[in-house]
Amino acid sequence: MPRKGRPRSFDRDSALRQAMRVFWKKGYDGASLAELTTAMGINSPSLYAAFGSKEALFREAVDLYGATEGVDIWGAFERPGSAREAIAAFLRASARAFSEPGDPRGCLIVLGALNVSETNAEVFRDLSERRMSSARDLAGRLKQAVAAGELPESADCDAISAFYLAVQQGMSVQARDGASRAALLAIADGAMAAWDALTAGSGRNAGA
Repeated sequence: MPRKGRPRSFDRDSALRQAMRVFWKKGYDGASLAELTTAMGINSPSLYAAFGSKEALFREAVDLYGATEGVDIWGAFERPGSAREAIAAFLRASARAFSEPGDPRGCLIVLGALNVSETNAEVFRDLSERRMSSARDLAGRLKQAVAAGELPESADCDAISAFYLAVQQGMSVQARDGASRAALLAIADGAMAAWDALTAGSGRNAGA
C-alpha cells in the first residue's frame, strides 16, 4: 500500500530528475521545499518518505547529474586518443553541456553550493570532495600520458590538472552569467593554446 500522502502514480526516478533540475538552477540553499515538491509533483511528507531529507535528496540529485549530464564531459578521458585530445574534448564537451538549450546553465557540482554555511556544511563538503576527486582523475590521466612517453617526466600533472579544471569551472560561472556557447568554446580553445607551455616542463616553471 502506498505511504500516506504519496500519489499512486509516484515515479521516484522522474521526481528525482525534476529535483535535480531545481537544484541545478537554484543551488542547494536557493531551492525551497515548496519549489522542490511542486516540481516533483509530491507533498513534503512524500518527499521525506521517499528521500529522507532535503540533503539526502540533493546528494541523489548530484549523483544523477554526474551519471547523466556528466557522461559526455568525463567520458572524454575514457576514449582512445592522446591526453591533449582528451583535455580538449573535456573542455569542449563542458562548453556544450553548460550552454545546452532548455537546461539550467553551468554545472551543478560547481555551482550547487559555493559558500559554506551552518545549514549546508555537509553539502558544501560533499561537492568540494567531488571536485577534488575530479582533479585527481584528470591528473591521473596526465600521469598515464607521462608513463606512456607522451608527456615529459618533468610535466607537473597536478598543476596542469588544476589549471584546466579552473578553466572548466570558470566556464561554468561564465555560462551562468549568460555567456554564449560560442564564447565558451572560444575559452576552451584558448586554454588549449597553453598546452605546449604547460607540458614542456614543470607547471610552476612553464610561464617563467
